[in-house]
Amino acid sequence: MSPVPVSTWPTLAELLAEHARSRPGHAATVCGDTRMTYAELDGRVTRLAGALRAAGVTRGSRVLWLGQTCHRVLELLLAGSRLGAMVCPVNWRHSAEEMAFVIDDLRPAVVVWQDAEIGPTTREARKRATHTALWLRHDSDGAGSGGAGSGGAGSDSPDTYEGFLAAGDAQTPLAEPDPHAPVLVIYTAAHGGRPAGSMLTSANLIAQGTVIGALFHADGDQIFLNSGPLFHIGTFQHTAATFIWGGTNVFVRRSDPEELCRLIADERCTSAFLMPPQVTQLVETNRDGRFDLRSLRSPLTMIPGWKDMVTSDDSPWGRYMGGFGQTEVTGFCLYAALGHEEWSPTVGRPVPFARITIVGPDDVEVPDGAVGEIVVRGALVHAGYWDRPRDNAHRTRTGGWHTTDLGRRLPDGRISFVGTATRMIKSAAENIYPAEVEACLERHPAVQEAAVIGVPDDRWVQSVKAIVVLRDGTDATGTELIEHCRSQIASFKKPRTVVFVDALPRSNGAKDYDMIDAAHGGGNYPGGTTSHGH
Repeated sequence: MSPVPVSTWPTLAELLAEHARSRPGHAATVCGDTRMTYAELDGRVTRLAGALRAAGVTRGSRVLWLGQTCHRVLELLLAGSRLGAMVCPVNWRHSAEEMAFVIDDLRPAVVVWQDAEIGPTTREARKRATHTALWLRHDSDGAGSGGAGSGGAGSDSPDTYEGFLAAGDAQTPLAEPDPHAPVLVIYTAAHGGRPAGSMLTSANLIAQGTVIGALFHADGDQIFLNSGPLFHIGTFQHTAATFIWGGTNVFVRRSDPEELCRLIADERCTSAFLMPPQVTQLVETNRDGRFDLRSLRSPLTMIPGWKDMVTSDDSPWGRYMGGFGQTEVTGFCLYAALGHEEWSPTVGRPVPFARITIVGPDDVEVPDGAVGEIVVRGALVHAGYWDRPRDNAHRTRTGGWHTTDLGRRLPDGRISFVGTATRMIKSAAENIYPAEVEACLERHPAVQEAAVIGVPDDRWVQSVKAIVVLRDGTDATGTELIEHCRSQIASFKKPRTVVFVDALPRSNGAKDYDMIDAAHGGGNYPGGTTSHGH
């Protein structure tokens, strides 16, 4: 082992070892009936790392999570950090075809899967995928998964997560620490109709966690309710921050308003990943006041009824909610809380770990006030997309990460997010990339070409609308095309409405989306203000 520089970022595994020494009895995770202190978490992660290493997981290997929210995702992440491996939680709402794509694209050594609710989809994905791996079922006994067991092998079976972990070496040593090695992969950003895996490092997550500590008032007393999906950086940046500061992560398998209310009340949760529609559901569920939610600090007190149930969040984020970011920069790199003169949720200043420039089509920085592409450098920028060397080279061609998002620098130095060059649709917390939905529609034998736009939606801010040209001599209904999409991609990505036209307007040979938006009610990308609470 080569000497390790004394002045460097720690890894997540090193932080766990320190937490286990400095706060051994402090609660680390709560998940169903499973509760663990940091000392207990460290012991399990050591055994899990030993089991993974015995199964062939080494530096650069990948582990795939096909399941809903659970403490075991954090265990896998920390075990991966010990070994220099990467862990990828997949969108559990994906179709079998989408899951199979990720399996074959990521080529994991181990797949941990869930039977409850998504078992048929994961089994079908396994059949469709060509890549082979060690498959471990994590919910064989329901422990820590919300009581979601459905029979089958016992928890001590070698093909279950718990049986696999129990067989691990309890003395597994740390791999040579590398804080810049990828530990987390989150699939995002459709490329040619298919997503790519953004690789995030320990240094990325710790840098963002440090920012969250300052702006969200997160510390070792934080009790964070993981009420959002772990395949989404919006949730995971707070999961990681809570761990980094030595707080408590409370996991809930999926968002159910009654269960969220119970957990907030019973665990005295201080923060949570909540979108406005979820808050509306919580208000309705708790109208009789049977759950005491006052431990929760929330910035969303403008929602009727919510202010009387929770504590108003007076942190910088709570007072000036909003900013700009993406998975590839570990969440937000620009916060309204750092530039709140004439507050706007899409205007702010960069965090100390980010340097931002605005460049034109020639990649030269534009004058202040001019719109251009946002380029980010610094500790928040990810390690690139998994197995996408051409994309990575293109997106880092000037020495910074080209976000494909547009912004302008204001006279006072703040940066305003203008929109996305890729016309992303934002439906509540979900990012929907038109290219992916268009590619799915154009696989239908009756579709010659399609354009997908975002249109206003009273509840979800935007919904998907498809403008379709059929092939000569063919016929299809809107319902048929919607069902076609539902069968091949996640249901939330499918069009809500379909319009048939004779031809799509074009400019320089390409689809003219400005004209399409104008004709069919699209626009306001990426979905206006959809910032979450905490």
